[in-house]
Amino acid sequence: MGVSYKMGGTTTKGFDCSGFTSYVFKKLGVTLPRVSSAQYKVGTSVSKSSLKAGDLVFFNTTGRGVSHVGIYVGNGKFAHSSSSKGVTITSLNSSYFAKRYVGAKRVMSESKYKAVAVNYN
Repeated sequence: MGVSYKMGGTTTKGFDCSGFTSYVFKKLGVTLPRVSSAQYKVGTSVSKSSLKAGDLVFFNTTGRGVSHVGIYVGNGKFAHSSSSKGVTITSLNSSYFAKRYVGAKRVMSESKYKAVAVNYN
């Protein structure tokens, strides 16, 4: 939180959306492709009603397919690097993102999830 947005950014000096997700998952030992459209091609599809913290959520913000990604954090919210706010948490049901939601992917195995989850049940 609090890290500014930087186009092409992949470090805590500034992130773009996929740079942020790549950075977080690398810390968890999971390697992701660099751009959001490529990240959308990995993992297992998850319905919106089955989301759990750690799932990647994808959006079409340009009208040309997947162009934004964030990490679901629970309670209908996701963490992402916003071009206007930097790293922040936003509701999936916000007026902007609700209509641009494309889908979600689970990229961590169940065993990896159990190993890194803070409040796993």
